[in-house]
Amino acid sequence: MSSHQKYRHRKRLQSVDRVIASVFDGLKGKTEYQSDAKHLIAKYAKLPTEAEMKPLDKYTVFDRFEKGYRKSVHRTPKWTKKTQRVNPEYF
Repeated sequence: MSSHQKYRHRKRLQSVDRVIASVFDGLKGKTEYQSDAKHLIAKYAKLPTEAEMKPLDKYTVFDRFEKGYRKSVHRTPKWTKKTQRVNPEYF
C-alpha cells in the first residue's frame, strides 16, 4: 500500500472508532435501549481501536490461500466498507 492509502485507511479506522464511541456514549444514559443494544455492545466491545492495532494488523488481513497467510488489505474486495480488525488467533 502506498503511504497515501495507509493515511486514508488510518483516518477511516479513526472515524469508525469515533462513531462507535459516540454510540456507546449515547446508549449509556438510555436504560430503555439497553436490552436492545446488548448484541451491538458485545460485538463492538471486542474490536480493538486504531491505536491498539499493530501495523501488521492494520494493513494486512488473513488469507488461507496466500503464501505466508497474509495479504495486503487493499487487495480484499470492498476493503473500505468492511471491518478487518480481528484476525484468527496466532496470525
